[in-house]
Amino acid sequence: MPSTTIQPTSTPFRWLQAGLPSHVVLVIDAAYAEFVSRNDYEPGARLVDKTENVVMLRTFSKIYAMAALRLGWAYCPPGIADVLNRVRGPFNVSAAAQAAGVAAVEDTEALVRAQEHNNHWLAWFNERLAALGLDPTPSVANFALPRFPDDSRHHADAAFDFLLSRAIITRKMGGYGLPDRIRITIGTGEEMEKVAATLAEFMGS
Repeated sequence: MPSTTIQPTSTPFRWLQAGLPSHVVLVIDAAYAEFVSRNDYEPGARLVDKTENVVMLRTFSKIYAMAALRLGWAYCPPGIADVLNRVRGPFNVSAAAQAAGVAAVEDTEALVRAQEHNNHWLAWFNERLAALGLDPTPSVANFALPRFPDDSRHHADAAFDFLLSRAIITRKMGGYGLPDRIRITIGTGEEMEKVAATLAEFMGS
């Protein structure tokens, strides 16, 4: 049987989907989609419209800051939606979570404020990281990913411990194959100023 080469089309997702058997479902986690302002980003909705085996997942846990309500949604073909509706629990989303989700979607001004806040403080914080020599990874979400030097005093684990000692909780990235980095979520302006000052103290020690 001759081999078939799949050429990338409009997006990496489309290329991936084209190589899957029809019975395999491609699930796209677009949890951070609302943060992305780039005009070359497509979270997966168009691919759902054109195929029968793609699901796009979204959440209210990120930009809407409603993680405790455990509320999300899926955009998928009718056949997949039918299966999901039959296997879900009858009371899987509380009335309070539904009401909060509707209110969040309707509050477009709050969404814009969150986007503008993140854009400003992510850029501000990445500039501070670069000035400290921490080489921030380009990000379009609500977190920074600085790379720490490979030395006995200023490596990523030491930075994590130092920040934690100052009541600043970050996330180690060794489990994701990035042992020289930690993930730092964008918070309030005051919080980001504190993190930047603490990292400056750490790198100067």
